[in-house]
Amino acid sequence: MTLTELRYIVTLAQEQHFGKAAGRCFVSQPTLSVGVKKLEAELGISIFERTKSSVRITPLGEKIVSQAQKVLEEADRVRDISTAGKNQLGTTLRVGAIYTIGPYLFPHLVPELRSQVPTMPLYIEENFTAVLRQKLRKGELDAIIIALPFTEADVLTKPLYDEPFTVLMPDQHPLSEQVEIRRDQLCETELLLLGEGHCFRDQVLEACPGLTAKEARGNKVRTDVEGGSLETLRHMVASGMGITVLPMSAAGDRYYAPGMITTRPFQAPAPQRTVALAWRVSFPRPKAIDVLVDAIRQCSLAGKPAA
Repeated sequence: MTLTELRYIVTLAQEQHFGKAAGRCFVSQPTLSVGVKKLEAELGISIFERTKSSVRITPLGEKIVSQAQKVLEEADRVRDISTAGKNQLGTTLRVGAIYTIGPYLFPHLVPELRSQVPTMPLYIEENFTAVLRQKLRKGELDAIIIALPFTEADVLTKPLYDEPFTVLMPDQHPLSEQVEIRRDQLCETELLLLGEGHCFRDQVLEACPGLTAKEARGNKVRTDVEGGSLETLRHMVASGMGITVLPMSAAGDRYYAPGMITTRPFQAPAPQRTVALAWRVSFPRPKAIDVLVDAIRQCSLAGKPAA
């Protein structure tokens, strides 16, 4: 059993295609296939089910691949430790963020991180929490920025800041006459929310229980299923289709002339979310995580440090 063979099965499990896995490992497809078969023969089990059109991992193979991933991470850690004085801030840091955080945080984070550590490039990805969770687990991302609660085995989380929610509405909407908005008032008007799969939608529904009751009575809350972004909701609000709830960092009348849309805060206590950083326990570059945490907290966001 070699690290190369373990890398073969981990990559094949991710790609589920011999050709693509071989390409990622920079070897020929026959070489990768032979290596996988050799490891299976040594272990006396089938890690993959093979057909002419697909490659599927077996239930026992999933456990083997999971352990192989940990072994590869520990091997990387050994290399880092064995190279005394190696600069943990000298290589790319791969960071993911959920869709409702990334577009508003990254424009602040990239220049802040560049000023602190110009030798550490930042690879950026935006996605759903579930996808980011999988990529973090597989080692495809080094750290992810998500909203709590978030739990995952062998993953550490660090709260970064608390971000209140705000209400965005057309400038001439009746609620614009109020200084603050009560949560129950969201049930009395046309409310636009993100589609299923967005954790921010769930957070809004949890913060305003009356909305769930409204749906239960058959009065379905209108959602933007196709667009699936806060910016699309902003455009729909500007067109007069209704109001929406945004995290504070996404609030404001950007892109629009004065008099089209406006924001109002919630009546205290305002609903909010806690933004956090998550990374694997075995990640071998703790200094990079520390710098990332500090850079995020230095960003000019409309939130306060989390407790």
